[in-house]
Amino acid sequence: MSVADLFPDRFESSLQACLPSAETCQPELLATMSYSLLSGGKRLRPRLLAAAAGLGNCPTEPVLLAGAAVEMIHCYSLIHDDLPAMDNDDWRRGQPSCHKVHGETMAILAGDALQPLAFETLLAGLDDVDLPTERKLLALRELARTAGPQNLVGGQAADTTCSFPDSLDNDPLTRVEWIQLRKTSAMFRCPLVLGGILANLPDAELAALGECGLLLGNAFQAVDDLLDRRASLAELGKTPGKDESQGKLTIVSILGEEDTHRRVLDLQVRALSLLPERPESGAIRELADKLINRRF
Repeated sequence: MSVADLFPDRFESSLQACLPSAETCQPELLATMSYSLLSGGKRLRPRLLAAAAGLGNCPTEPVLLAGAAVEMIHCYSLIHDDLPAMDNDDWRRGQPSCHKVHGETMAILAGDALQPLAFETLLAGLDDVDLPTERKLLALRELARTAGPQNLVGGQAADTTCSFPDSLDNDPLTRVEWIQLRKTSAMFRCPLVLGGILANLPDAELAALGECGLLLGNAFQAVDDLLDRRASLAELGKTPGKDESQGKLTIVSILGEEDTHRRVLDLQVRALSLLPERPESGAIRELADKLINRRF
């Protein structure tokens, strides 16, 4: 199975088919969900999942559905992050944010709806693959832990309140890394692990894929922080310069641009060293290069 064969056409049509029908869903809610979920984007996380699944033998349909589930979680988090009570951003993926078009109430509800729909979609994919029950439960647990208080929600809470567990020291770099590990990196770990589960890889390879995802996520966020300073709205797809204007600490504000650049390259090397030494890893390596070298 080639990742290129699934994107964009097959994945986009599969993603759209995962939405509820107009006969069963309240129309404004469906329109709001569709606006954000089907707005394009790089689909990096579903692509990473498909690349990891390519390390073994897995039918196409479960890969598409699992990828859609990950994209739904990612989309829900973006909708809520953009709200005025959170990051307060008017732009996302080069178009007005969900709440700017459909209102805050419907944006909140669309995010709320996409999260359970992600689990329904992943379950549908797992029904179509021949895996032991414990492996299917592991996949559900991985998605739940990624979306929950220990990762996405907890990272956003810390980013919003600047409040951290008492056990965390007061070093600014440590605190920024704590947020990024949960808010960004977990969403790179999850698709690689889910893809590995669908490929029925051994536990040691799943653990290596998970660590690879965390390192790639750290690198991705560092590049994002660099682009926040350098890129335009058209290039970035969201409002540039917001972190600096809001006085937010980032890897770049702490380390500077040159050291951040070196950090990205080091993270990339460490991440790719964890991949299996076989040709099927090439798809993950190619995607890693693309996500790190976005106008970098």
